[in-house]
Amino acid sequence: MGSASSSYRVIYLDVDGRIQKVVFSRLCSPCDIKDLLCTALGVPRSTNLSLLDSSGAMVSIDPTMPHNTERSPYRVVPMTGGQLADKEELFQNVLTQVAEQFSRAFKINELKTEVTNRLAMLEKRVELEGMKVVEIDKCRKDIKKLREEMASRNNSNFLEDNKKLTPRRDMPSYPKYMLSEQTIDALKKPAFDVWLWEANEMLSCLEHMYHDLGLVKEFNINPITLKRWLLCIHDNYKNNPFHNFRHCFCVTQMMYSMICLCSLQEKFTQVDLLILMTAAVCHDLDHPGFNNTYQINAKTDLAVRYNDISPLENHHCAVAFQIFSQPDCNIFSTFDPEAFKQIRQVGLCVCDMMIVCNITLSLPASIDGDLCPLTLCSVQLKMVLIKCCDISNEVRPMEVAEPWVDCLLEEYFMQSDREKTEGLPVAPFMDREKVTKPTAQIGFIKFVLIPMFETVMKLFPQIEEAMVQPLRESRDRYEELKQIDDAMNEVQKNKSENLPMKKK
Repeated sequence: MGSASSSYRVIYLDVDGRIQKVVFSRLCSPCDIKDLLCTALGVPRSTNLSLLDSSGAMVSIDPTMPHNTERSPYRVVPMTGGQLADKEELFQNVLTQVAEQFSRAFKINELKTEVTNRLAMLEKRVELEGMKVVEIDKCRKDIKKLREEMASRNNSNFLEDNKKLTPRRDMPSYPKYMLSEQTIDALKKPAFDVWLWEANEMLSCLEHMYHDLGLVKEFNINPITLKRWLLCIHDNYKNNPFHNFRHCFCVTQMMYSMICLCSLQEKFTQVDLLILMTAAVCHDLDHPGFNNTYQINAKTDLAVRYNDISPLENHHCAVAFQIFSQPDCNIFSTFDPEAFKQIRQVGLCVCDMMIVCNITLSLPASIDGDLCPLTLCSVQLKMVLIKCCDISNEVRPMEVAEPWVDCLLEEYFMQSDREKTEGLPVAPFMDREKVTKPTAQIGFIKFVLIPMFETVMKLFPQIEEAMVQPLRESRDRYEELKQIDDAMNEVQKNKSENLPMKKK
């Protein structure tokens, strides 16, 4: 049900003064794309190539390379043997230096300092000096040994009582992705395309947001702790069609763009911003892919544990604080107990859709953008902002938003199929035999999204053009699609009715 164009990428090349259009699948490997470029250039496939943009900067040959246009084609330059030899020699020198550094760093018997200081030094060296496989394996073994020593001192265990958490990795091992100026600027906008990024790139973007908002500096968050916490967050999102880590990133990026667009730094405290961002990151942790209705009707462990009261939301919150309970994953470690208690109460326990909608209706009907009188509503306002970001896919451009509809319907259909098998009630909007993409979206946009965002717009008029107007356009588009579907169904119905008459 997704957009066919979203599965392909198009780039333009300058081949001897002639513009060559190249189309390839997002699923192609870098090697396949390189072969395609060699064919376009008319050189043997074994030729090594460099891809340069209009400014002369090198572009990575992979499925996520940036879009370009016919006016700004990439240049493909075959690399000569001399260039390759120079690069190979440079690479060998770097490897030699890295090997020497690791050799000095991991002579454990010679390190007499405190265990925690040694661990920090090893992690820093791994981040700064290399990703060589042999050295990484050695580093992991050393770090594991150090962690065992720390555990014997502190008598602390990460998982207790069979809690369903993915064990954290030994170290922040995702490759560092350097954000370009274009990416940094795009991150601040609601139209950001969340489908272009791999997991390590999304982790680097999340890390950048915390630094850019001044949260790391304001609350003295250890950068290594931030990395480790983000990795643990990633590992505790399941690979559901919709409720997965990319959805977590999508919601958090929308919160970040709303903070930037509405200048919330001037109206909220830094603690408020930390709560908003962290709530967005954690809001669907360990989501099983089946909603609260299923949990309650099927009498699952979660429903029994939380007495049928928002079982998923309670579970997301519990998993979040299980992660925070570990010292090396606790980005709130500098907060005093009373401040942390406040965060636990108001920051991360995001309520059901029904509760948030009721809060939206109870917000003041006319507010002149001044948040000072809203002290009684501040907690509710945060909840509404978080929920707005949670369901904000239709704010994004059609080519970004539409695949999310397909993912959500796939998850809905998985649930309704199971409900039918287990003899449980099935919601019509989840039944693959009754719902279509337009019917699924029209009511949700008209009666949930637009009213909620228009209420927030009374506080922050800046969102009208960037968020509310795209919602109205999306509603109109789906209504047109529904009219087309209805007309086609009517034609098909008439054909079916006329067929028996012709046979007579």
